Amino acid sequence: MNEAELEYAKILDYYGIPWLYEPHTFVLERDADGRVTEAFTPDFYLPEQDLYLEVTVMKQSLVTRKNRKLRKLRALYPDVRVKLFYERDFERLASRYGLRKAS
Repeated sequence: MNEAELEYAKILDYYGIPWLYEPHTFVLERDADGRVTEAFTPDFYLPEQDLYLEVTVMKQSLVTRKNRKLRKLRALYPDVRVKLFYERDFERLASRYGLRKAS
């Protein structure tokens, strides 16, 4: 777990929100032999909300690949709810709750 994920976990714990860390990997692509060539494992799962959270503190301009994977996940698994938290979201939470800013 990286520093940003740890800080999100602290917020979830503070509010008593049950969570699991990386409990499921979603297959996005397989090769002709059926081997997984691309997959996505969201950082958190909130069972009470049936919601996956992916945390990224990469600069906005560098999250293109992650956004592409999320679009693919949503297309292949339309019933799966997933939310991506960007660096700006983390900065707002960090400011509001006095957390360390992840580097």
